[in-house]
Amino acid sequence: MLCRARTPPTSTSEPAFFKSTFPSLTSFLLLKVDEDEIYWRHRKKDEELEWSHNSTHLVSQFAQCFSNAMVGSRSWIGALFSRSNTRRNADYLLTQIQEQRLQRLQERMNVPFDEARPDHQEALCSLWHCAFPNVSLKGLISDQWKEMGWQGPNPSTDFRGCGFISLENLLYFVRTYPTSFNRLMTKKGGKRATWEYPFAVAGINISYMLIQMLDLHSEKPRCLPGINFVRLLGEDEEAFDVLFCVAFEMMDAQWLAMCAEYMDFNEVLRATRLQLERELSLEDIHRIQDLPAYNLLYQ
Repeated sequence: MLCRARTPPTSTSEPAFFKSTFPSLTSFLLLKVDEDEIYWRHRKKDEELEWSHNSTHLVSQFAQCFSNAMVGSRSWIGALFSRSNTRRNADYLLTQIQEQRLQRLQERMNVPFDEARPDHQEALCSLWHCAFPNVSLKGLISDQWKEMGWQGPNPSTDFRGCGFISLENLLYFVRTYPTSFNRLMTKKGGKRATWEYPFAVAGINISYMLIQMLDLHSEKPRCLPGINFVRLLGEDEEAFDVLFCVAFEMMDAQWLAMCAEYMDFNEVLRATRLQLERELSLEDIHRIQDLPAYNLLYQ
């Protein structure tokens, strides 16, 4: 008798011995998924801890960069904060007195020196008599002017870079702080170079530097030092003239600190501008007299 082949069971269920010995494919996959999930959870936790450590380090480096920008040379981060402050403060409002005083200061800036005007001639003569009260001036064109630090016998040729306001600044300096003025003009104090900067011409350069630094040619300043200066101007209409005197003292102090020679003047002026920008950016400056460098006028 022929034996009929036994038909295999149609059930898809796994044999009992297979179930007891090995997990099913589905269970194996689920187990694999669980293991992967646990692995990636640990991996994510480790990465978060690593990022936390790195971010703390980055914040520390950022703070150090900021500190260096505030006390060292100008850097990219300093420029970044400067642009940020400019955008944030671009739409500030002026008080009525600030607006009026700023307008009057800008009007002064726009007056060129004219050697043919009697009032300009008188101002120039007054500068001489205040600086050298016991020495008679021979004329508006004289080699005597070189003693004050003009480039030649005719001071009017040196005003082309700025204007009448630079002469007003010098006059204010000699009348308000005569001791400081004469100390700088005669180069007293400190170890001086063989070739010193010309005093009067340096004053004209300082006036020009302040106008540029404070952005005074704009309708209203857009940089942080300029914005803060306008607030000081609202407290004291003579703020620009006083700032000129402070800046002159700062420049001379930088000159001595850098052991500068005649050809180093522009570098000294840049260093002076940077330091003055820092002081005008301080939050606790409410009057021009609050500037740390103001005390230089009374050394």
